[in-house]
Amino acid sequence: MPAAELSTHTPMMQQYLRIKAQYPDVLLFYRMGDFYELFHDDARRAAGLLDIALTSRGQSAGQPIPMAGVPVHSVETYLARLVRRGESVAICEQLGDPARSKGPVERQVVRVVTPGTVTEDALLEARCETLLAALVRERTRFGLAWLDLGSGRFSVLEAEGAAALAAELERLKPAELLVPEDQISALAGAAAEVARTRPAWHFELSSASRLLTDQLGTLDLRGFGVDVLPLGIAAAGGLLQYVRDTQKTALPHIRALHVEERSDALLLDAATRRNLELDTSLSGRPEATLLALLDTCMTAMGSRQLRRWLNRPLTGPRHPAATPAGNRGTARRAALRGTAHRPARSGRPRTRARPRGPAQRAPAGSRAAARRPGSAPAGAHRPGTHRLTPPRRARHAALRAR
Repeated sequence: MPAAELSTHTPMMQQYLRIKAQYPDVLLFYRMGDFYELFHDDARRAAGLLDIALTSRGQSAGQPIPMAGVPVHSVETYLARLVRRGESVAICEQLGDPARSKGPVERQVVRVVTPGTVTEDALLEARCETLLAALVRERTRFGLAWLDLGSGRFSVLEAEGAAALAAELERLKPAELLVPEDQISALAGAAAEVARTRPAWHFELSSASRLLTDQLGTLDLRGFGVDVLPLGIAAAGGLLQYVRDTQKTALPHIRALHVEERSDALLLDAATRRNLELDTSLSGRPEATLLALLDTCMTAMGSRQLRRWLNRPLTGPRHPAATPAGNRGTARRAALRGTAHRPARSGRPRTRARPRGPAQRAPAGSRAAARRPGSAPAGAHRPGTHRLTPPRRARHAALRAR
């Protein structure tokens, strides 16, 4: 709003309008004592969405000010209803002391609650993941990143084709999907309903790489196996920038980036997933799904893990997460170069032999010393072996003499 128009409002409304101008697309919960108040268009929208009274508060610029409010002590109830409807809310708190402030109390937005970044138990469905996803496309190839902010599970995938993209979005069912502002027109259906546009420069490869290495505490992304996935890196960087902008706090629990390969799991297209009713029923009944039939987990965490397994059935005996990220990255780079890669051996790790003392070493010039330098003399007991009895020792000596 121009400064000339802003000056016609009261000091408090000037402060509100300045803050609201920074968050034009979300509802602004403006803290006033024991209530969060909404004004003008936000008040009208909130009154319809929450079924609360729409009133007015005096006048500003010669016009009555539409107002609606919710109590601070029950704000989570109202936030849950708004988030389920796909709305985002900026929480503006009082930072100053009203008793010492001259004019309006200092206020600042401390957090933006969005459908994909909620972490409070009251706002979440306990047995279902709430995912924030980001998508970057280049011709027919796409990079997809997604994050469960509550647990810190951060994953990335890169694949080819519109059918593959539709299948992955149907599997993940993100609460929010971030896309560059110049790619929003390519989306349709359910993906378009949850899509949020972001500036294209948030998805630049160089800035995304710097942001990710800063968050993960590494010099590069090679150890996570994503260094050959430029679209995946761009999507993950744009997603992380959005989380930092909305949460306005450090995110120490996000310490890893996992790579998923479509070839590791059974490939199901979007229509097949819906018709199998793995975790969503076509009739809208939660009990009429495969998940409801199998889910006897005692904890919500177990139910969420079971849901992930059902939506991504593996084709091999090992889960990709069991393979070290470095090996996956090495294998991927080798495949791109057209060379073979030998995976690391599984099983017990090798241990170095303990050095033997002087008393255990074979005499110089003996056959035992020539056969294996540093080994114990013939007949000496070695740790981890059976001691030879005198008859067997004599028989062995006779055989060596031949």
